Amino acid sequence: MFKRLFFSAAIMSALLPAGLAFAADEATPAQLQGAIDAVWVMLAAILVIFMQAGFALLEAGSTRMKNAGHVAGKTVLTFGLCAIAFWAVGFGLAFGDGNSFFGTTGFFVDGTEEQAKAAFGSLSASDVPIAIKFLFQLAFAGVSLAIAWGGFAERGKLAVYFIFGTLFTVIIYPIVAHWVWGGGWLAQIGMQDFAGSTVVHLQGATAALVATLLLKPRIGKYNKDKTPNLIPGHNQVLSVLGVIILWIGWFGFNPGSTLSAMNDGFFGYIALTTNLAASAGAVAAMIVSWMYFGKADIPSMLNGVLAALVAITAACAFVTPRDAVIIGAISGILTFFTAQWFEKAGVDDPIYAFSVHGIAGIWGTLSTGLFATPELAAKVGVGKAGLFYGGGLEQLGVQALGLFGAFLFVLILSFVILYLIKVTIGLRVTEEEEIVGLDLSEHGTYGYPEQMKKAAHGSAATTV
Repeated sequence: MFKRLFFSAAIMSALLPAGLAFAADEATPAQLQGAIDAVWVMLAAILVIFMQAGFALLEAGSTRMKNAGHVAGKTVLTFGLCAIAFWAVGFGLAFGDGNSFFGTTGFFVDGTEEQAKAAFGSLSASDVPIAIKFLFQLAFAGVSLAIAWGGFAERGKLAVYFIFGTLFTVIIYPIVAHWVWGGGWLAQIGMQDFAGSTVVHLQGATAALVATLLLKPRIGKYNKDKTPNLIPGHNQVLSVLGVIILWIGWFGFNPGSTLSAMNDGFFGYIALTTNLAASAGAVAAMIVSWMYFGKADIPSMLNGVLAALVAITAACAFVTPRDAVIIGAISGILTFFTAQWFEKAGVDDPIYAFSVHGIAGIWGTLSTGLFATPELAAKVGVGKAGLFYGGGLEQLGVQALGLFGAFLFVLILSFVILYLIKVTIGLRVTEEEEIVGLDLSEHGTYGYPEQMKKAAHGSAATTV
């Protein structure tokens, strides 16, 4: 018995080193770099996709208990719709070879390198497999769509999610993505939007704004004299957990956009600026809310975190850590005051989607035209230095032009699509359905069945 074991061990010891040496000879430095980059981008894609969980928790916690299941559940539904639509059409329009306005190749992604070489020239700078690139870009499209749903919260019909979610993914989002990231006209003039303050966040926020205006305010939000009433979310703990998940997910969002973990570890620098901005946004928003309300407001702090992350998304690769703190702090302050202004102006935005993702997206995109350093602009290879670093007004002008073009495009198409839906099948549930809650009216059951049964019997009415 021992002789057999000894003999087997001797054979394995003789063969294994040779096998390892053979494998080592086969793996070139370029192959090793490709493998590391592929794993890094795949990990980043998973982090960004996991941000859907953050949106589900944030939005469910920020709305009323009677709508919690609906708000969380539609996150899964709409990401599924987005994945299919982006695979079939959206990815080709965004990154396929074509013209300055949209791609015309690469539809129905098959994951082969043959299709990658023939159809996706704008992605050829990275050797990461096309299937992983698709998943990474799908995650971004899913985030933009999730932002748009903030404007529908607590009153939008479920059928609208199917229609608008599909059309947003195949008509609206990929066109602007092509302009900036797919070799389109904004890429050609050097617009700096490293990970999507405009492409992802402003697009989603603009669609949310249009939906908010067309849907009108929720029942009970405004008095006859137009003064707003507070409609608090049912669970701040869920909202906090959602923001923490989104914060973590942003380390896939921004650093992952390097598409590489090699060279000098530039993704680590981007993670640094991202985290500093988010921290500054949290602190600034909390302080300003304390000064304004006389109490430190937790939802305002959460919005400050997200607004800072939105803003630094464009600038993370172009600015110094000090300037990242400035950008983040200004974002938190801007979002707080614009949220108050929109509410008083009669815009019922339950998740503050446009203040957090729209206003902060605008500021973040413009900030690179102010704070981009010549060294980092050269390193990334996009655009020029900003105004405060000797670049004059040129880059700021490019950023402003890109913002205006993207905002106008999304505003018009979102309005046309949503208005057509409104005059045909309708955007909003009935008054009775809204009062009962979308959990019951759209799905036949509550997200919190025991608590809602108690509320229906009058023992816990204040929890609704």
